[in-house]
Amino acid sequence: MTSFLDEIISYVGLDEGERARLVALHPRLAPHFPAIAERFYEAVWAHPKAASVLHGPEQVERLRVTLIEWMSSGLLGPHDERFYERRSRIGRRHVQIGLAHEYMFTAMSVVRTAYQERICELYAGPETSDVVRAVNKLLDLELAIMVRHYQLDSAERLIARERRTQADRIGAMQTMTAGLAHEVRNPLNAAKLQLELLERRLRREHDDPRLLEPSELAKREIERLTELLNDFLAFARPPELNVGEHDIVEIIRHVCDLERISAEQRGAMLAFVGSPETLIARVDAAKLSQVILNLVRNAVEAVTANGHVTVALASAVEAFTVTVADDGAGIPPEAQARIYEPFFSTKEGGTGLGMSIVHSLVSLHGGTIALESSPRGTSFELTIPRHL
Repeated sequence: MTSFLDEIISYVGLDEGERARLVALHPRLAPHFPAIAERFYEAVWAHPKAASVLHGPEQVERLRVTLIEWMSSGLLGPHDERFYERRSRIGRRHVQIGLAHEYMFTAMSVVRTAYQERICELYAGPETSDVVRAVNKLLDLELAIMVRHYQLDSAERLIARERRTQADRIGAMQTMTAGLAHEVRNPLNAAKLQLELLERRLRREHDDPRLLEPSELAKREIERLTELLNDFLAFARPPELNVGEHDIVEIIRHVCDLERISAEQRGAMLAFVGSPETLIARVDAAKLSQVILNLVRNAVEAVTANGHVTVALASAVEAFTVTVADDGAGIPPEAQARIYEPFFSTKEGGTGLGMSIVHSLVSLHGGTIALESSPRGTSFELTIPRHL
């Protein structure tokens, strides 16, 4: 049984005695199910907006049969994982056809009233209120399951809207960055060329190596700026994927081997855990390696002495998941919301492009990246299709 269902059953207080009352009610109430279903759809047709989600008499008849089965299975139970899954399908269907949640509440009220009226006719004395109480708890349980799917849909829509907003913002940044990088690169190349000419003249005319020190310093700074521009261009215009079949295990193992020395220098441990022997997928090996390298390097930098960084790989038929986790101090909540923003960095001297590039390359692969962080550590989970 799902933990959500356990929690709701506990909350409404549906006990074994009440479940037995519902089962006993079933044969007495079942003959009235068609009339209750008829009353239900009369209420739907009376509201044009609710009726607008229905398409023709054939669909209504199918839904009427489904409603009768729903009433029957609700009373009979058992209220277990299978019950929850059936109710979840109904809730998802309500969301898909665009039935507004207020009509769902109203429809449940129609059923509740019809049940109570029939129970008052079928029972007498204190037993009536006991049966009505059990039915109310059952319908509250049904309502809670359906409402959950409206909440999940709202959350998914919010996430999708935030992703679209972020994509628009990144697109504008990419356009600006590409133009700026190209404009800066030309004078940098010219400056580097002139410095090389100056060095040649100095070597021909003077033997003092101290005269070359300023130009060598300038060249190093130009090279540093050039590397920064390359990062800008990688963010601004990610190259197309060069996809082929590669062993994901080998890619991750290579990254871990590269970064293990850095981890050991910090007194930390870097481990690749939970890996299959091989996992073949169609990916751009160089770009995936860059993604994992950035995440592992960030994780290593986040831990202190005796800290731990783990990389885990799991596979399903359609996708594989790479999880990079550390037990560092975590990412502040205000920074988590901006972690993929271009030029946002929590590191002193950082360009703020690393995670933007990671997000861009994962998206190019048709994948997703999820972040979880607390004062006990941070975890990034990549999910990438195996067959692009």
